[in-house]
Amino acid sequence: MNVPLISVPQANPGAGYQALKTEIDAAVARALASGWYVLGAEGRAFEGEFAAWLGAAHAVGCGNGTDALALTLRGLGIGPGMSVATVSHTAVATVAAIEMAGAQAVLIDIDPVHYTMDPDELAAVLAHPPAGLAPIAAIIPVHLYGQACDLHPILALGARYGIPVIEDCSQAHGATLDGRKLGTFSVASCFSLYPTKNLGALGDGGIMATQDPALAEAIAALRQYGWKMHYVSEAVGVNSRLDELQAAILRVKLAHLDAQNARRVAIAGVYDAALAGGNVRAPARRANASHVFHQYVVRSPDRAALQADFRSQGIATGIHYPVPVHLQPAYIGRVAMGPAMCRETTLASQQVLSMPMFPQLADAQVEMVAGALRRLD
Repeated sequence: MNVPLISVPQANPGAGYQALKTEIDAAVARALASGWYVLGAEGRAFEGEFAAWLGAAHAVGCGNGTDALALTLRGLGIGPGMSVATVSHTAVATVAAIEMAGAQAVLIDIDPVHYTMDPDELAAVLAHPPAGLAPIAAIIPVHLYGQACDLHPILALGARYGIPVIEDCSQAHGATLDGRKLGTFSVASCFSLYPTKNLGALGDGGIMATQDPALAEAIAALRQYGWKMHYVSEAVGVNSRLDELQAAILRVKLAHLDAQNARRVAIAGVYDAALAGGNVRAPARRANASHVFHQYVVRSPDRAALQADFRSQGIATGIHYPVPVHLQPAYIGRVAMGPAMCRETTLASQQVLSMPMFPQLADAQVEMVAGALRRLD
């Protein structure tokens, strides 16, 4: 059996390095020459530059995005004997972070158009929590695929019930709502800096942002054993530090992020035009929001055939996400859910398909994908 060669990968973090190789290599050399490799000048500079770019007062780097969420929950005093509302249609890291903090997840269904938390079901769960559920102490909505969730009603529900909202922005670096960057609306926000993200390290990394100096100070201590004074733990912390090499690389990549997001938007526009008038719809855009296309996701009831068709043309696709958290072996039967029992989440997981999307796609590759999209029934 002849397997077609892939001419268009779905993602390619190596291309991101090659595009900025000269600058990244110089930044790495600078960090290596400094002789200081953990929590030094590069990390402090990246935290300050990221906070300024985002529009936050403070940012705290850590080992990865999962830790950023878990440490933020702990910094807010959320842990055992409490629940956190989030979604099942997300990277499992969101739920893993809740459990790392010692809390219990309660999974809210999604709206079928934007694939993000359904505020109506959240309202129902807050008004009538599932039997036996620990008190809901936080809400983590996920800004998915590169655009905002339906954030304003979620924030209003948090305010009504006195529950903090933490934005999971791991797929939405630079996206906006009402002209304001996501990650600045709530008590805190968390970003993964995994290599495939819009802002990605060349290894693991994460960062949280907040306007609250006390919360930032608490998380800065928790990421390093609870230290405020060296070698003296005032709280039970962990080791989750963003190293200097990754911080130096991220400083380079942050300077190019807005331009690279613009390239993603331009690629999405070509895909949109190719789909116009067909049976497969372009991704929905939320009103008053900008989309940065971490993923370009279409939907088909016959996804397997669609994916095979693309592969036969040398085009790789992805599925984000094939198995929702509530159906994964580690979680099935033991996580609480809202009254819809994640019905829309389950259906979406069977139908969504991610097209090639990264800013270094060549125009010829983009046109190759667009041609395949135009040929869809």
